[in-house]
Amino acid sequence: MRGGGAGGGRARGGGPARPARARPPPPGAGFPVAAKWAATGARPGTVVVANGDEGDPGSYADRLLMEEDPDRVLEGLALACFACGARRGVVLVRSEYPAALTRMRRALACAVADGHLADAVGTGDARPAVEIVEGAGSYVAGEETALIARLEGARGCARPRPPYPTDRGLWGTPTVVNNVETLASVPWIVQNGGAHYARYGTSKESGTKLVCLSERFARPGAFEVRLGTPVRRIVDELGGGLRSGGPVVLQIGGPLGGFLTDSDLDVPLTSEALTARGAALGHAGMIAFDTQTDPAELMRHIWEFAALESCGACSPCRVGTRRGLEIAAARTPPDPSYESLARLMGEGSMCAFGRRVPAAVRSLARAYGRELTGWDR
Repeated sequence: MRGGGAGGGRARGGGPARPARARPPPPGAGFPVAAKWAATGARPGTVVVANGDEGDPGSYADRLLMEEDPDRVLEGLALACFACGARRGVVLVRSEYPAALTRMRRALACAVADGHLADAVGTGDARPAVEIVEGAGSYVAGEETALIARLEGARGCARPRPPYPTDRGLWGTPTVVNNVETLASVPWIVQNGGAHYARYGTSKESGTKLVCLSERFARPGAFEVRLGTPVRRIVDELGGGLRSGGPVVLQIGGPLGGFLTDSDLDVPLTSEALTARGAALGHAGMIAFDTQTDPAELMRHIWEFAALESCGACSPCRVGTRRGLEIAAARTPPDPSYESLARLMGEGSMCAFGRRVPAAVRSLARAYGRELTGWDR
């Protein structure tokens, strides 16, 4: 099981819909789940955290699952706890998702009342006890070390690694952090078997993914697709192309994801293929831009978002994003010192947030070419 996804059925256009039970739900993105679970060694005190702090603009896959099928999320979390030898689970719900928070709490109360989950930690019960926690509203707080800091009552800032959370995480205990999408896929896999699940997607990245298409598409909404589905098929067949018609520049992988032009859209929706083109899978939100988009303004927006959302824990990101915003706001090509700034951010930032900013900027510059000369360094 690995993050990524493609292919499949469409949810309600423009908003969440109940995922179909007949098909495997989509997993989260990135690191192999089995390796992360094994890293805890089932040591005493292990905690499993369901990360529902979905911060990518244009993506609402976590919200869809928590609002429409909270029981599935809790079941996946409980199974992960059993696999990791954990007696405690936590679900962090983004603060901007009040309906999801209410429904998760209601589902948890029913699960405890029905005897599926324990009502407290340390009772000697083999069933895990689960807690629902409201997030802090910060984009970076979705990064796993910042998320753990938030759960401990501290400011949601990234922490240096090692130690990794699977060795020393929440309150110093081994901690596994999995995305809500990932955990929601586990019950289907347990019921139907890993071999069946592996039929979906590609040989390297199996499964499906919830893909969220933005408002510029003719049919915006959430779609479940198999990993490996060409992005062009998602854009044209599922999304119906752009409302305004004409060519599209597509950002995939969140606010710091990469940009694809029309000539790039035949790329399959997998982490490996998108990374090779300077994009990222992430939550698989697809934000479309048409001919009315001002690329210089879009560049300024990326730097503004980065400067506002930087947690400030490391100087390369804290200082670099502010300097980048100053250059972008001037709407002039960057001077030669920008190359050093981008290299410092990419190599010296503590977490992926700071490291991804220069990559997103270079990807945008490649997509718009001559209109953003100098930013492709």
